[in-house]
Formats: sequence, structure tokens, C-alpha cells
Amino acid sequence: MSVPRPRSRNRSFLAVTAAGTLVLAWSGTALAAQQGPTTVEPAGAAFSAELIGSAVFTAGDVTITCDVSTSVPGDGNNLIPEAPGNHNPDGAVGGPINAPDFTDCTTNVFLVSATVTVNDPVWQMTMQHGSPYVATMVVPAAGIVVNTSGLATCTATVSPHADAPIGGEWTNGDPVSSLAFDTTTPVSVEGGFGCPNTDEAGFSATYEVTNADTPSAPITVS
Repeated sequence: MSVPRPRSRNRSFLAVTAAGTLVLAWSGTALAAQQGPTTVEPAGAAFSAELIGSAVFTAGDVTITCDVSTSVPGDGNNLIPEAPGNHNPDGAVGGPINAPDFTDCTTNVFLVSATVTVNDPVWQMTMQHGSPYVATMVVPAAGIVVNTSGLATCTATVSPHADAPIGGEWTNGDPVSSLAFDTTTPVSVEGGFGCPNTDEAGFSATYEVTNADTPSAPITVS
């Protein structure tokens, strides 16, 4: 969420996994923020997002649970714009973020494992004041690919033909804010036996968002 600046810090279950890897969120659900002025503070601060508990991905009777997902500052990303860029009188405030990883995943499908590849390391994110407050991430077209192995060998590509805007509900906190997702995303699945015939998967997860510069000063949207 910034203008980069010199800074350095350091058919079945397949579609479900693809949904999970995306995110901090999916924007299939209607999380429509009212357009209006937005301010994100503190100006110029770096922010980190870390999964609270587990992310749950569902497709029919299949569930995939991932326990680790983070997005951290670095390479001029995950930064709130310096003032006055942290305020937009006409809409959202945003910029580039480092794509989250997604690891420590298990499935409820016997003898099936999954790996997730993030093809684009930098995504875009905006924050919008409204009712509710909404944080939207834009995942590049085909930016996430999930491969499964074991009893089913499949490849799932998230939104293969277009960028995917993914919206989550933002809640201000002190000192930790939160970003919650409960939505769906389009996927394309290839493979044989055991691969789902589906073009949509569900995803739910909640992230803690903290100020990486000064943890006691919360990241807030107003």
C-alpha cells in the first residue's frame, strides 16, 4: 500500500486448495463498500498480516485446512503511503503488497497431498472506508497454481484468464486490526480420476494485521 521507497525488511478437493492459497481473501461474496473518502494510518508505516488459527477451504464434502499464511514487508511493499497519499477523498487507498505464502496444509482426503505455487510475488491491495470497511486484494491472472498428488493428480489454476479482486472485511483494532474472509473464487481444474468438475471454491480465514514499525500503533482505516 505505498509508493515504493528504499526499505528492506526482512473435481473434489483441488479447487478448494486453490481458493485457499490466494489469500488474504476471495471477493466472490458481496462485500460492497460505499465509495467515499478513506484514510489509512499511520502514514508511511509498514504492515504485516498473519493468519489467526487456520484457513478453511471447502468444496462439497472436502475440506482443506492450512495453518500458516503470512504477508510481510520488503522490497518497498506492504507500506501505507506517505501523507498525503494515505488519504483519498474519492475512494480507496492502496498499493503493492508481497503475496502471502500458504503452508502446513492438510486435507480430509485419504492419501492426497497438495502443494501451492504463487507465480506472482507482488499483488495489489486497497482499503476502503465504508459499511463494512473492505480490504481488497487483486491476484494476478493465473497467479496461484495448486498441484495435488497421491490418489488424485490434479492441477488447479486460480482465475486463469483475468485478475481476481478478492474482498475481505476489515475491523480496526488496538493494537491489532483484523481482516476476515468468507467468500468464493473461480478456478480451472485439469486432471483425471478424482479431480473435481467445478469452477468455484470456498475460502474462509481471518488475519491479524499489525504495524511492523511500531506494534503499539495500530493500522487503521477511517
